[in-house]
Amino acid sequence: MSALYRQFFFRINVFCFTFSYWKDGTQSTSPIPQVSKSLLMTHHELLRKVEWKDLRVLTVKEMFIENNLTIPWFLLSVSLAYFGYYWAALPFSAFFFLTGLRQVHNGFHNSLGTSKFLTWLSLYLNSILMMVSIHAVKFNHIRHHKYCLSDEDYEGKSAGMTWYGAILYGPVHMFLIHKVTLQLGNKTYQRNVLLELFSIALFAFLVVYFRIDFLIYHIIVMVIGEFLMAFFAVWTVHHDTHDHPELARTQRTGWKNKITFSMFYHLEHHLFPAVPTIKLPELAKRIDQVLPEIEKKQTF
Repeated sequence: MSALYRQFFFRINVFCFTFSYWKDGTQSTSPIPQVSKSLLMTHHELLRKVEWKDLRVLTVKEMFIENNLTIPWFLLSVSLAYFGYYWAALPFSAFFFLTGLRQVHNGFHNSLGTSKFLTWLSLYLNSILMMVSIHAVKFNHIRHHKYCLSDEDYEGKSAGMTWYGAILYGPVHMFLIHKVTLQLGNKTYQRNVLLELFSIALFAFLVVYFRIDFLIYHIIVMVIGEFLMAFFAVWTVHHDTHDHPELARTQRTGWKNKITFSMFYHLEHHLFPAVPTIKLPELAKRIDQVLPEIEKKQTF
């Protein structure tokens, strides 16, 4: 069910509740108790109320950060792995994976500040390094925004599971992401997915054939990371939000946002998906100022 329909039925339910509340003779000075004003707004009303359009523009410094954030973590990770320090490399591999998600996620929404070709190149190269077709992830992510937590939202399936169910579902999630894109995506998406899958297979074959141990380590860690996506990228930010899917979870603790590279400002992202990740802390402040009553469920 689309966000518009959900909003329509929510307004009808509020009206019926208010009428019955008055009819029973128990009306108070607050005709709609315990209902957040923000829930009575449509997405378009929120867009008009919060100043956000200026946040879409990146400075040269911000553009440089968003397009190169993965490089130091990747170099540290593979360098330590090259010398056999695999356990020491592990946290840097995790940071590479997380910053890679941030980079491609901005690419999904054309928020890297670069040309279409450079954005495509970023998605393609990250596909090989992260061992997944990023264009397949993009296709399902755009649908996730359009059909959030409905039957058509294949990315969001794990949001209704238990935390351990979402972890176990991970491999199925990654398989379906590719399958759905090849079935429902247009020819451009299909070509990009097939190109990325071929490139990933070729990369993996060469690494294994020539027994490049530090890259074998990298591939294993990236595959494990992809299998955990249904938990980390979906369940953590959407569980127990099915009543109001547009109000995803968020994270407002400073140090937690620093170590997760602001990737859990998910409420803010769903309300204003065109805003680059580097601008989400400022967007969160503006939302708090204009809509202090809006519900903010924490991720962790």
